Amino acid sequence: MIIDFHIHTHHSYDSLMKPEKIIKIAKKKGLTGIVVCDHNTIKGGLEVQKINRDKNFQVIVGAEIATNVGDITGIFLTKEIQSRNFETVVEEIKKQNGLVILNHPYKAHQLDKIDFSKIDFIEGYNSRLNKELNQKAVALAKKYNKPIIAGSDAHLYSEIGKCKTYLNNFSDRKITKTDYSPSSQFAVMISQFIKAYKKKNFKTFVSAVIVTIKYYLSLKSE
Repeated sequence: MIIDFHIHTHHSYDSLMKPEKIIKIAKKKGLTGIVVCDHNTIKGGLEVQKINRDKNFQVIVGAEIATNVGDITGIFLTKEIQSRNFETVVEEIKKQNGLVILNHPYKAHQLDKIDFSKIDFIEGYNSRLNKELNQKAVALAKKYNKPIIAGSDAHLYSEIGKCKTYLNNFSDRKITKTDYSPSSQFAVMISQFIKAYKKKNFKTFVSAVIVTIKYYLSLKSE
């Protein structure tokens, strides 16, 4: 199995990606499965799973939940997660026979408040994060002896498959290999403009403009 563990759809507030094209690109990139984990909902995962007609391609339904200690992803979900408290979120995931992922642990997380015995996988590689943060995530996973997965955190079609996780099955949770390549800063900025547009948030739009200007100024100074 070759899986990208972290993909968003138009059901996330910062993505416009449609299910049909997600599947088409994922297969073109050599993936045999994807985890669709929109922000706080399984709607995207269910939609992508519903249109998938390829028995050799697996669509895993998930949700990236904003909890009181940071984002936690549940996979193999069939029902929406209602809670936003870490402990209760984990309970809801486990009741569905789901698995728990600590994604991008060094991006807005309170790690001292997380019970790592409840974590099944740690996202050691995220295409939207720099090398240093990914290295810290890998070290954290090794510290707690957790399987290390890779997820592109794709919000744009160009990001799908930038991270790949190789495994035989989910029962033994043994990861055999991970591939990682970084997303461009441009892709990250585009998703912020999408967020501003979908939320009709002027402050977010202005912030995205400022970041974009700084980015292009830095390119000129190089």
